[in-house]
Amino acid sequence: MKYALVTGGSRGIGRAVCVKLASMGYQVIITYKGNQAAAEETLAAVRAAGTDGVLLQFDVADEASVNTVLGGWIEANKDKQIEVLVNNAGIREDSLLFWMNSQQWRNVLGTSLDGFFYVTKLVINGMLMKRYGRIVNMVSLSGIKGLPGQTNYSAAKAGVIGATKALAQEVAKRGVTVNAVAPGFIATDMTAELNEKELAAQVPMNRFGTPEEVAAAVAFFVSRESGYITGEVLSINGGLYT
Repeated sequence: MKYALVTGGSRGIGRAVCVKLASMGYQVIITYKGNQAAAEETLAAVRAAGTDGVLLQFDVADEASVNTVLGGWIEANKDKQIEVLVNNAGIREDSLLFWMNSQQWRNVLGTSLDGFFYVTKLVINGMLMKRYGRIVNMVSLSGIKGLPGQTNYSAAKAGVIGATKALAQEVAKRGVTVNAVAPGFIATDMTAELNEKELAAQVPMNRFGTPEEVAAAVAFFVSRESGYITGEVLSINGGLYT
């Protein structure tokens, strides 16, 4: 069985990615931090798409938790190869830098940047040994353009973009690709509090994107047909460029 691991897979873009990967034949490891009900809904959707999945609860920003839960699963399932990793977990704690406190800074960078490091470090060794793997990192328009009120989020996602480009060069000879997708305004729980009508007017397509449209881009990077593409960042933003 081939497995795909999706961090932050319980809702929104993460859920859409889990379902898309299931439709491609992957068994899906769905990680979540706290919302078990939502994670179980994602698992049901994965099963409805034709495969099965595993729920793992841990905070990607907590190295000990990652090593205990994810590391424990990998150790107990040495016959199961994680072929795909989607580093999707991320949080926003928006504030102008003037008012931002250090906890807001650490929380956002911890989830996106530290989470990328802790999870990828555990998973990548198996890919290198098998000489095949696909890593897709969820970044953001904010990490490319920078958005006011999101200094922490922009820094975190820009950091993951840099890490994507560096890691891609480290592992390319072993048949492992590392790419990123950078969504703009996507209709999810994370953007629910935004003024969609006002912001959509800034987008040439005049609408927010859907999680399924982002998942389709992830599926391309996961496919074998994308095997000569690595270190790339694909924007999914309806034409909203920097």
